Amino acid sequence: MPRERGQKVVASNRKARHDYTIEDTYEAGLVLTGTEVKSLRAGRASLVDGYGFIEGGEAWLDAVHIPEFNQGSWNNHPVRRKRKMLLHKAQILKIQNKVKEGGYTLVPLSIYFSDGNAKVELAVAKGKREYDKRQTLRERQDKREAERAMSTRKNLNE
Repeated sequence: MPRERGQKVVASNRKARHDYTIEDTYEAGLVLTGTEVKSLRAGRASLVDGYGFIEGGEAWLDAVHIPEFNQGSWNNHPVRRKRKMLLHKAQILKIQNKVKEGGYTLVPLSIYFSDGNAKVELAVAKGKREYDKRQTLRERQDKREAERAMSTRKNLNE
């Protein structure tokens, strides 16, 4: 059977970009069981409550919901369990220092398959306050209106 190529996004956490200011992003491998991989290949996962943490020099992903595999037997995986993330030691230390600094957290942005391997995109992020969220929404809306006005003016000149 030919090996998979490219990327296939399984789940993305769009709300994280709204709720957090993203400082750095990292790509980490995931240690999964067989039924978890089968559920992900079926496109079933949720990152809504997920978060990452560093414990004992290892990176962990917790509270990510990967539902049980339908055709799984009695040895199906637990739905929300701690999953180990595979990162380089230097990356783990860098993340750990940033999180210890205060105000920063480790948030999963997406789970995807890259060349057949399950990966998670992590972000070191700082929580936004309510007025920050409103300001970014306002900026996005202003930008959209400006582009719309420029395109209508361009069409009138033609």
